[in-house]
Amino acid sequence: MDILQIVISLGLFILIAIPLGKYLYKVSVKKKTLLDSVLNPVDKLIYKITGIKEEEMNWKTYLLSLLVTNAVMTLIVYLIFRLQGMGLFNPNSIKPMEQSLSFNTAISFITNTNLQHYSGESGLSYLSQMAAITYLMFTSAGTGYSAAVAFIRGLSGKKSFGNFFVDLVRIHTRVLLPLSVIVTLLLVWQGTPQTLSSNLTVNTIEGKLQNIPLGPVASLEAIKHIGTNGGGFFGANATHPFENPTPLSNLINMLSMMILPGALVLALGHMLKNKKQAYAIFAAMSVLFITSLTLCYMSEKAGNPILGKLGLSQLMGNMEGKEVRFGIAGSSLFTTVTTAFTTGAVNNMHDTLTPLGGLVPLWQMMLNVVFGGKGVGLMNMLMYIILTVFLCGLMVGRTPEFLQKKIEGKEMKLIAIAILVHPVIILIPSAIALITQGGMAGITNPSFHGLSQVLYEFASSAANNGSGFEGLADNTIFWNTATGLVMFFGRYMSIILLLAVAASLAEKNPVPVTDSTFRTDNSMFVVMLISIIIIVAALTFFPALSLGPIAEHLTLWR
Repeated sequence: MDILQIVISLGLFILIAIPLGKYLYKVSVKKKTLLDSVLNPVDKLIYKITGIKEEEMNWKTYLLSLLVTNAVMTLIVYLIFRLQGMGLFNPNSIKPMEQSLSFNTAISFITNTNLQHYSGESGLSYLSQMAAITYLMFTSAGTGYSAAVAFIRGLSGKKSFGNFFVDLVRIHTRVLLPLSVIVTLLLVWQGTPQTLSSNLTVNTIEGKLQNIPLGPVASLEAIKHIGTNGGGFFGANATHPFENPTPLSNLINMLSMMILPGALVLALGHMLKNKKQAYAIFAAMSVLFITSLTLCYMSEKAGNPILGKLGLSQLMGNMEGKEVRFGIAGSSLFTTVTTAFTTGAVNNMHDTLTPLGGLVPLWQMMLNVVFGGKGVGLMNMLMYIILTVFLCGLMVGRTPEFLQKKIEGKEMKLIAIAILVHPVIILIPSAIALITQGGMAGITNPSFHGLSQVLYEFASSAANNGSGFEGLADNTIFWNTATGLVMFFGRYMSIILLLAVAASLAEKNPVPVTDSTFRTDNSMFVVMLISIIIIVAALTFFPALSLGPIAEHLTLWR
């Protein structure tokens, strides 16, 4: 049954992603869709009210528009967090958020990370949940998508990168909002609350009073997964029965995370007029995903050998920190999906995973190319494709080419910096945390697992994932500031560098395809691409992983 559950989930993902990929392509290039007759007037009205002019932008103007817009939104939500105690949509009398936590939360949600150093039901008013959190879940997803589409336009040889504001509006009206409405209704059907009423206080069967938190949960949950955001309305995230009531809601949430990143890969094929290239990328991502899922599932299924020696049955596997209604299969699949698609939602506590089970989400965030979130994951994979083409070209003595464009020194310098940024903002902050009082104070587990907690926190921040081992005491000035800076650089450095690469390639004249042209859309290239990704990741992260989850695994099973 476990395998059948996984196969059905992944099969539905592919069935939905294929037509959705073609739809995303039409939205991106402004081809006619069934929704245009209704939504074109809506778009025109938005353009008129906001003063948006449908003018084409070069890459610098596009990038500047993206950064300035994000900066303004960050300031707005920071002020909302600081002023949430004023009383508007605050029936539970939530107090204003502290300064460093407000900074961390604003950066977290504008960067599509949704790292939470607070518990939503007690730390945010309904105004903050709707006007700040849900708002940024839409706009951060739209920003990532827009950046990816602009990047693809550059790769396809277009010197115009489109218009950021037009892209942002169209992804909202034609993709994010319609899908969120559908998913919201499905979650309400499954029992997720959607109300502005205050919390309920009830008498339990034990004769005691219990406070039951409510709120506009379903609408936040919908865009949380559709936009690969991950931040939960409740502190327990998708383990909470109000966020994720049933196995069916669990499936809905997983599919919501998967379909847009998967569809964007297929949309790439339509935009480049090269479907085989998209299939090759999809295949490489799928191999990495299935390998990770297999390791996570088998590790959790094996259980805890120490408990087995004490006479406790491990037939159900490692059920610590997991919901019985999801089991090992549902929990392992959710864990792999949420870190492969850089969402960050959790339906089990990752801190209680077996060492190798916990290695899987950590490894995927370190790779940061296994489908990824809205747009940036695909951009990172294309970055590795260019690196692979360059290395293979050197080996055979040819000038490297990708999509009929020569890969030369300028592009490789930018690619090299982009590849190095990710390990630098994970490993250096981790080292600082381990030698400073502020960093060490947050570690709640000794030895190898304590190191894993620190690595996970910074890997999650750098990959704009947002999940955590949650054993870390992270709501401090040190952790709020450190992770806030890592999230910022993890998001915007890659966008800036990769748009610069696309602009450089767009300026070049295409070279003709010949029999000696190095193919990047066949199985041989997929194998080489996967190998390069693993080699680069192993060279940068294996020493740290050896001191964390791998050493913990060897200790547990010795």
